[in-house]
Amino acid sequence: MNNGQPLLNVQDIHTYYGNIHALKGLSLIVNEGEIVTLIGSNGAGKSTMLNTLSGVLKAKVGMISFRGDRIDQLSPHKIVRIGISQVPEGRKIFSRLSVTENLEMGAFIRNDTIRIGMDMESVFDLFPRLRERRRQIAGTLSGGEQQMLAIARAFMARPQLLLLDEPSMGLAPILVETIFDTIERINKEGTTTLLVEQNALMAFQIAARGYVIQTGRIVMEDKTENLQEDEMVKRLYLGIDEE
Repeated sequence: MNNGQPLLNVQDIHTYYGNIHALKGLSLIVNEGEIVTLIGSNGAGKSTMLNTLSGVLKAKVGMISFRGDRIDQLSPHKIVRIGISQVPEGRKIFSRLSVTENLEMGAFIRNDTIRIGMDMESVFDLFPRLRERRRQIAGTLSGGEQQMLAIARAFMARPQLLLLDEPSMGLAPILVETIFDTIERINKEGTTTLLVEQNALMAFQIAARGYVIQTGRIVMEDKTENLQEDEMVKRLYLGIDEE
């Protein structure tokens, strides 16, 4: 545990794409063991937030701490080493490598060969379809299978915090349910999760707390059970208009 401190603490982050001010004083916390969701429309800054957390982008202002230590100036590979893994939007698997080789790439920071083998078996238990396709070239997998592989690859780094960027994007409803069931299972086995998701209804079913982001700012935060009763959230993110 972390002496009462949040696992992840983001305070007043300002991130730019060139001259575009993408994140404008964004703050959030994730406590150990939670699933927290960040919802918002396209262009609101959700992916920018995750890329800032993982070190792909650097905040010009603000502070990010993980287990009480500042990480906002660390390089991406060092952030992976301290226990944060990202599943990027669009999966970004290694399409010319096999399923097994992709999983091995996920464990590149590790040298505990026996545990890597055990974790790969755990991943195949989570995603039996990947076991069946372990020798298949990843680029020939279906969209759902590629999303499974992207999550499994991140899991191979043994993260303490998993950053998920739009895991349901482009998937059939039955596969969305499978992916979200797996996210919930991974969390119950001890991996804290920050979930960026446009499918707010599904995100609210597995997350305890949520944040709403609009044009680079957090405009609302609450327990998900309260967020899904809010009139603005219903109208903008759940597709419910009661008027």
